[in-house]
Amino acid sequence: MVTIFVGLLILIALITGIVLLQIFLSKKESKWPGLVLPMIGLLIAIIAVFNIASFTSITTTGSGEVINGDGTVIQEITPEIITQGDQSTPSLVFTIVSVFLLYNIPTAILLAIYFSYREKPRQKKAIEKMKVQDL
Repeated sequence: MVTIFVGLLILIALITGIVLLQIFLSKKESKWPGLVLPMIGLLIAIIAVFNIASFTSITTTGSGEVINGDGTVIQEITPEIITQGDQSTPSLVFTIVSVFLLYNIPTAILLAIYFSYREKPRQKKAIEKMKVQDL
């Protein structure tokens, strides 16, 4: 029970640290530092989608032919094709889209933080520009 509590505290600290880092990077003058963490999240989502292929691959079993001791082919054997994760195409597309969307939830949250903190300096610049023009 204690290890679950400690693990939960570490997870909360990690998420809090990521959010605070995103806020800090979003407040920078340049727009690129604030986009680093959302890009990493998008990259993780893309990698997760490409990893789906490892669970839906096709493998073959059997050598394909029986060879005599002197090297002549005695019999050709058609190898069996074994599919892992026998999914139809619509099911596979649904799986890919759902995995991509689920993995992009943190990306969307980080982008929301980015745009909310980027808007404030932009408004301040516009007000300062209007004050300078009024002079």
